[in-house]
Amino acid sequence: MRTASRPPAATSLSLAAALALTACGAGEPAAEAATGAETVTWTWDRNVAAEDAEPELEETSVEVPVDPQRIVALDMAALDTIGALGGEVAGAPVDSVPDYLQQHLADDVFDAGTLFEADLVEIEAQQPDLIVIGGRSSALYEDLSEIAPTVDLSLRGTYTETLERNATFLGEVLGAEDEAAAAIAELEAGIEEARAATADAGTGLGLMVSGGELSAMAPAGEDSDARGARGGLIYDAFGVQPAVEDVEAATHGEPVSFEFLLETDPDHLWVVDRDAATGEEGAQAAAAVLDNEIVARTTAARQDRIHHLDPVAWYVVFGGIDTTRIMIDDVLQIAE
Repeated sequence: MRTASRPPAATSLSLAAALALTACGAGEPAAEAATGAETVTWTWDRNVAAEDAEPELEETSVEVPVDPQRIVALDMAALDTIGALGGEVAGAPVDSVPDYLQQHLADDVFDAGTLFEADLVEIEAQQPDLIVIGGRSSALYEDLSEIAPTVDLSLRGTYTETLERNATFLGEVLGAEDEAAAAIAELEAGIEEARAATADAGTGLGLMVSGGELSAMAPAGEDSDARGARGGLIYDAFGVQPAVEDVEAATHGEPVSFEFLLETDPDHLWVVDRDAATGEEGAQAAAAVLDNEIVARTTAARQDRIHHLDPVAWYVVFGGIDTTRIMIDDVLQIAE
């Protein structure tokens, strides 16, 4: 595990981590591991409705073995946290694992499919002890749960609540409770440092660039799904004051024009290059898309306040320990 670069703080996240060990609610671990049992219970509210129907939640509990020897992670944030806590992953969507997480893969890692589709035949043949899904792979639960204990670590509640809950649970599973608690405290301190930096920085606009076009993002709101929450992270987790409150917080925000940037004129632009995140070949870089006369007239451009965020961290992985460190450093650009 990487050495903490910021001092731990005994505040709400670390308290929440402790509470997660004593209560079992939606998406929370039970305390069975702490009593010396060989399993930990993970409970969450699973959507059992058809794909296009209104959500229908059903409480689901899974007994997870402590110290599993072969873990399949179809969720990149989970892979991140497992590795940051000293574990390794035997199976993953190999082509989707970013460079900075490759070190968390076993030497003989097998390809478990994609972020959206699992190779059920290969996974079953490899006989994993635990399968971890989340976000894009959540719909695979029924099929995967027939192979091995399967848990869904999707974003539920706020970003920080999900981060501490998942890290606490995986710490229990891996026998790395102390490492998880230290990481939670470090990340909480880092997020607070980032929020302090944005508190007096004026307004900001989260902007996704893809295919040469712009999408503005807005705070997600309490009822947003994980994809909407992803778009609102710069505001919801890191405290940026939104320049526009009513931009639709859809999957990729709301399409906007260059003139929109000039009209709203935020003090800062926080840019995610979606094409770079997904590896789109031949795509124009976000910096090049924004290099034009209209954008040059905005306050953000004139004050050199166009901040390019790590595209993989903010678009693909968001939610893991090492990824959150990257996100904190991205926001702290404005404090340099």
